[in-house]
Amino acid sequence: MVSTNIKTQATTKQKFWQRLGLGKIKILPGIGLLALSLTVGLATLAPKYVTASDHDDGEVDTKGRNLNLTDLYVFREQDQNPAARKDDLILVMNTNPRSLARQQYYFSTNALYEFKISRVANKDATPTGKEDVTLRFQFDEPNNRGEQQFKLTLVTDGRQRSDTGRTTPLSVNSNDPTINNLSLGDGKVKVFAGLREDPFFFDVEQFFRVRAGALGIGPAVGFRPANQAIDFAKGYNVNSIVVRIPRALLAGYTNATTFDVWETISIKDNRNGKFQQVERLARPAINEGLIVTNDFLNAFNSIPPTADLSSAAKPVGAEAKKTLKALGNNDQRANALLGAFLPDVMRIDTTVPSGYGNALNAKGSPIAGRKITDDVIDITLSVLTNGAVTTDNVSYEGTPGNPSQGHNPLEPQFPYLALPN
Repeated sequence: MVSTNIKTQATTKQKFWQRLGLGKIKILPGIGLLALSLTVGLATLAPKYVTASDHDDGEVDTKGRNLNLTDLYVFREQDQNPAARKDDLILVMNTNPRSLARQQYYFSTNALYEFKISRVANKDATPTGKEDVTLRFQFDEPNNRGEQQFKLTLVTDGRQRSDTGRTTPLSVNSNDPTINNLSLGDGKVKVFAGLREDPFFFDVEQFFRVRAGALGIGPAVGFRPANQAIDFAKGYNVNSIVVRIPRALLAGYTNATTFDVWETISIKDNRNGKFQQVERLARPAINEGLIVTNDFLNAFNSIPPTADLSSAAKPVGAEAKKTLKALGNNDQRANALLGAFLPDVMRIDTTVPSGYGNALNAKGSPIAGRKITDDVIDITLSVLTNGAVTTDNVSYEGTPGNPSQGHNPLEPQFPYLALPN
């Protein structure tokens, strides 16, 4: 099902492709996302300690699901809740995919869960990947009530400020979650950490079939109709970290109103006590579902955005361009696509309404963050195929009469994500 808003966003994206001079992109349905093009070739950059992110886009034997990122959401709170204060932003980090209903899951006590933010002076500029602001979460062992105490450290402009809070265990009344009001020097933030329903929606199983057919390693098929399409995340929970933060706290001593955001998980190497990044995620559908080679997925998650366009990453660009050309793009199209989506960060211009695809910069990059129910799969399919493929036939609300789709309603107030299953 494609809503009016999604159709509007698709039209916006079509104008973008025309602005880049791409014309109509002719590719097969189901391989229209950008992940394959952005991650091929990264294996040469990977250290020995690597894992993966984004609903299991790479696996190793020692990886636990609580070290696995699923999604990043960044939006102006007023765009989700008109009664909210102006200039507050919401950051959401979801981890631990496929958490079963009524089962308690915990955050890792051996990891750093971090939001990283760059201040952006020019919304059309190439992302720098500079870590101007970091929100760092560290979790303790759960107590006998199932609560984990956590420390939140704000690192900005050479200063570190910390405060502590508690997670919400599954045993707590779902209508009375633990909401932590924390003080970080002069800044006040609100934090929720605990289980919530996974809001992502996508017919992943059918997508893999579509991809296999397009690559010539399976029969050619399309997406299932809406009354048969299956939302792979339906009924599952995730461990969520939700932060309400004033825009001024991110801007610091600047007048910045645009920010680049990404999230990482780093684990401690007990041999030397240092933390090493093993997870990284920003825009949706970049490194999930489209990469066949597990090592490429693992390697992508181990490098920062600053490496995406570095000389060391030249094999990435070469392989990405080769892949794009194999999908039917000429040199101009391939170069324009790479220029629009690398380095991989989620940009949010806080002067415009939030929503994935609501606004684009001069390079065609989305710059309005991502709200919880944005249909990022439909948007991306529609954009890259210039409207030839508009939907995987899965929506947040679901299709009436199809029990394999549909999520619980969002909460009207912070932390907004639907209650856990």
